[in-house]
Amino acid sequence: MKTAATIKTVCVYCGSRMGNKVLYQKQAEEMGSLIADAGLALVYGAGSIGLMGVVARSAKDSGADVIGIIPSHLDDVEITQEGLAELHVTDDMHQRKKLMFERSDAFIVLPGGLGTLDETLEMMTWAQLNLHEKPIIIVNSNNYWSPLLELVDHVVTDGFAAPENASLLTVAETPAGAIDLIKNINDQKRVAGLSS
Repeated sequence: MKTAATIKTVCVYCGSRMGNKVLYQKQAEEMGSLIADAGLALVYGAGSIGLMGVVARSAKDSGADVIGIIPSHLDDVEITQEGLAELHVTDDMHQRKKLMFERSDAFIVLPGGLGTLDETLEMMTWAQLNLHEKPIIIVNSNNYWSPLLELVDHVVTDGFAAPENASLLTVAETPAGAIDLIKNINDQKRVAGLSS
């Protein structure tokens, strides 16, 4: 996994619903507090509902700056979270995703639905096209994302993507594992900076 700069802001992609397993909500709460404990800022979709709301409130309550980005047509649906350090309202989903990308140094993916899947695959595609080198970390809680990982392997095996594209995603089993990966990247950047 490589990245061009020290990671200061982390975008979390996750569901606007809670899902039907208590584990997902607990790990969303843990992710928010771990982001704050690591001195990182959270970038996310600005909603107050579902796992995204849980992550944001946990991060905010633990002292992290939380940057919310939401398209105007979803403001009433996802009910914008109050008390954000920054709130950006965009004209559409394309602007939202672009701004989330621009404001983030890394991406962490928790369980979610089609929107989460769309955002994850778009970041993978942009990485494949050499548009960025930002880490994309999947938290594979309860093997939630195992079918996606298997699909990526299938796409590679059947010749529709290069073998190295399977490594565009880094898998962590827990939120703590995901944050540890980010800390390791920052430690490596720090050491490289001291030795150069």
